[in-house]
Amino acid sequence: MKRYLMITMLLSLTVGLGCAAKSPKHGIEAGRLNSQDPRASTQQEGSTEDVPSSERVIFAPIYFDFDRYSLREDARHALAANAEVLRKNSGLEILIEGHCDERGTVEYNLALGEKRAKTAKDYLVRLGIEPSRIRVISYGEERPASPGHDERSWALNRRGEFVRQ
Repeated sequence: MKRYLMITMLLSLTVGLGCAAKSPKHGIEAGRLNSQDPRASTQQEGSTEDVPSSERVIFAPIYFDFDRYSLREDARHALAANAEVLRKNSGLEILIEGHCDERGTVEYNLALGEKRAKTAKDYLVRLGIEPSRIRVISYGEERPASPGHDERSWALNRRGEFVRQ
């Protein structure tokens, strides 16, 4: 029984580490960071230097205020830039991921993340993007962009990410 338990734990750890090493194809900032973007003073992730220009599709993330899913002005600008990218790439489909900070219950954060993703989708649709090109998912607090437990980290984690499909 101890051997079975130890093997199960080892397999779980191995699978968990393998999954954690995988990085989804998240876009990086479109355009310039503005002063309301929580990442304004952080290093940008990823580089598109080695990627052919036809493969470079860059989406701006959006950020939300605490316990809110309404779009801030900076989020509207980022969504307008994302809509332009989608208009220029008519065959492109995206997944909008809704994320939350660690505060709140798991269930509450999953629901809030879904509302955030749907709000972003609705705005893109109002900007002329076909709804069939956009899927939404909520990860709640499960995929933090910043592992800290402070206001700066929480601000980075309250976001919508756009993933090319």
